[in-house]
Amino acid sequence: MDTEETLTHPASHAASHIGVALSHNLLRATLLDANGTPQTNREMPLERDTATLVPQIAELTRSLQSEASSLSSPISGLGIGVPGLVNPTTKRIEISSDLPALVGYDLHAELARAINLPVTLTNDANAAAYAEYKIGAGRNSRSLFYALIGNGIGGALIIDGRSWLGVSGFAGEFGYMAVDAEGDVLESVASAPNIVRRTRERLARDSTSSLSKLALKRNFTAADIAHEAKEGDDFALLMIERTGRYIGIAIASVINLLNIERIVLGGAVMDAGDLILDPIIREAKRRSFQPCFDATQITLATLGNDAVALGAGLLARDASSPT
Repeated sequence: MDTEETLTHPASHAASHIGVALSHNLLRATLLDANGTPQTNREMPLERDTATLVPQIAELTRSLQSEASSLSSPISGLGIGVPGLVNPTTKRIEISSDLPALVGYDLHAELARAINLPVTLTNDANAAAYAEYKIGAGRNSRSLFYALIGNGIGGALIIDGRSWLGVSGFAGEFGYMAVDAEGDVLESVASAPNIVRRTRERLARDSTSSLSKLALKRNFTAADIAHEAKEGDDFALLMIERTGRYIGIAIASVINLLNIERIVLGGAVMDAGDLILDPIIREAKRRSFQPCFDATQITLATLGNDAVALGAGLLARDASSPT
């Protein structure tokens, strides 16, 4: 198995947990010491078939166990963050548009059997939220709402250090919040693929938009739109700002309903930085009950692509007594 080791630090504490993030085409893993400090990060192409995915994760786990053995402490557990809804009772993935092969498959039991370790399986937004709460942009807050805005849109809520999962375990489906009177939901306009779709449609019907550099690219992405916006392309900036306003509408609903202390926004779409954060905040302020808005800090996530793996490992560490 080909792996790429992206980060290695001298360990000052015994390594004790592994966090793994599964995405559409990539597997990321991090080895955490007993204090939750990452020691080694690795990433590799994801084996999407269940027959090869479990052996891939097991092999990676054994590799990191060997590394941890040099620290004279065994791995105590494995956390997995997945792009899908996890039923906390059955510990099975019930919905996943990114990895449909995992729906209904008992990934939790198969991994536990393959590696002989306790396994914690959680939704990727819940994992990223926990990481940001513990060691990222949510530190020192008591309540936090996290939004993961990328190929899809998810969310997670943490109150007094505990993830609020809802009665079925599916709380935080931020992407399903309506953002206009026609019933369009946030994910249909603000996820990365839908930003591209909206941009293509606008380019097709607006001749002035053809001056944009995006019109010269056949297969541009949401990252390309953000890049051109940062480079001063007026049309790309317009599309980023409009996306920010859609997100701001949904954020205002969160603020008004929850009177939350901190809102942390992560995922690939938020790589546009202040270009998208500023219109989010302006729109949220315009639509929020002012005392609730004044009590809320809206900020960018700080852990980037490592958030899900870090959070999965931290949740595995704290599974017996989350705080």
